[in-house]
Amino acid sequence: MSAAPLAATVAALMPRARTELAELVSYRSVADPRQFPKSECERAASWIADALRAEGFEDVALLDTPDGTQSVYGYLPGPEGAPTVLLYAHYDVQPPLDEAGWLSPPFELTERDGRWYGRGAADCKGGLIMHLTALRALRENGGVPVGVKIIAEGSEEQGTGGLERYAEEHPELLAADAIVIGDSGNFRVGLPTVTATLRGMALVDVKVTTLEGNLHSGQFGGAAPDALAALVRILHTLHDDSGASTVTGLTADAAWDGLQYEEGAFRGDAKVLDGVDLMGTGTVADRLWARPSVTVIGIDAPPVVGATPSVQATAGAKVSLRVPPGVDAQQAAKLLIAHLEAAAPWGARVEVTQVGSGQPFRADTSSPAYASMAEAMHAAYGTEMEIAGMGGSIPLCNTLATLYPDSEILLIGLSEPEAQIHAVNESVSPEELEKLSLTEALFLQKYAAKAV
Repeated sequence: MSAAPLAATVAALMPRARTELAELVSYRSVADPRQFPKSECERAASWIADALRAEGFEDVALLDTPDGTQSVYGYLPGPEGAPTVLLYAHYDVQPPLDEAGWLSPPFELTERDGRWYGRGAADCKGGLIMHLTALRALRENGGVPVGVKIIAEGSEEQGTGGLERYAEEHPELLAADAIVIGDSGNFRVGLPTVTATLRGMALVDVKVTTLEGNLHSGQFGGAAPDALAALVRILHTLHDDSGASTVTGLTADAAWDGLQYEEGAFRGDAKVLDGVDLMGTGTVADRLWARPSVTVIGIDAPPVVGATPSVQATAGAKVSLRVPPGVDAQQAAKLLIAHLEAAAPWGARVEVTQVGSGQPFRADTSSPAYASMAEAMHAAYGTEMEIAGMGGSIPLCNTLATLYPDSEILLIGLSEPEAQIHAVNESVSPEELEKLSLTEALFLQKYAAKAV
């Protein structure tokens, strides 16, 4: 079966893909009402529901999940006896961070130097457009050969677990023979990659209190216990001198035996400044995909501008812990909380609250679906498929693996290193969007044929 007709159709659909991605990116769908109105997420969800109905999907619904957000569901029946494939993406996005640091408005898709810039362009609104483009290409080339379920999550970036809990309460809803998670990415542009492992996540808020109120640093400093200084000392214990994570009781010496990440390439991808060392020990792949890592992702403290000469009574931080497959995320969270509490100096009062979690994931790469994906990627890219890990977390994967142990789960997507997801100036490669849309269309054809 030649890939040429599908490839030509996908290429012809790319202008529509850009227009629709621009529409989706325009919604400021950060699933945190403290930062953006909830209506922005609701508008994005409604757009997706309308798009699914226009493509002939049945049972389209806005699912009110337990965390107060909405996920979008739809079902497209396939030929009699054909397998069912679940396609996943999420429409919520990370906040834009420093909007002044963007070279173009974060919620306005902008083409520059051959890439499309905008928050969510790669992570993961582009993933939804990839699914739609693949299905449209198939429809113009004989029809979609499988039954298709689509689920677009509304709170993946917040880690609040709404869709996981909804799926557990409605286990028949997302049942499928194969599941394609469109929320990872190629190892680099042009190198077709499936992601076989994901690190799990535990997210905690830390609050340190030492005084009933702030004190004058001249009158009381030097004896009064400073909550901010206490917080700094606590956070310092989370890494050793090499920068490796050191949560008490959590092993951090595993090795990755798959595709390696050359250090020079990583330094370039991560834009590490000259003369600055990488953190940790072992290979880069060990550190990213096989070992736990702790990151302080926010601190509550007075900003430099406007700070007064005061000893701080309270200070806080948000800490993210990532754990590899083989480590239970909930047990790791307990270890992190115990570590933070035990590290408090001067008897400072420390309150640690877990605010998010997700288990790690490992796929079965020997399954028939992976063989179909390997063939599809080779046909689309002209080179062999690679298997890599990913340091990020997609908590839904483990929920789906538990609910549907016989389903084959594959992770592909648009978040290659140049995409700079979660950072300012996030972007997507239109060439990757085109080739991965073609890949997914070919995969559905090949998977349907193998299932006969």
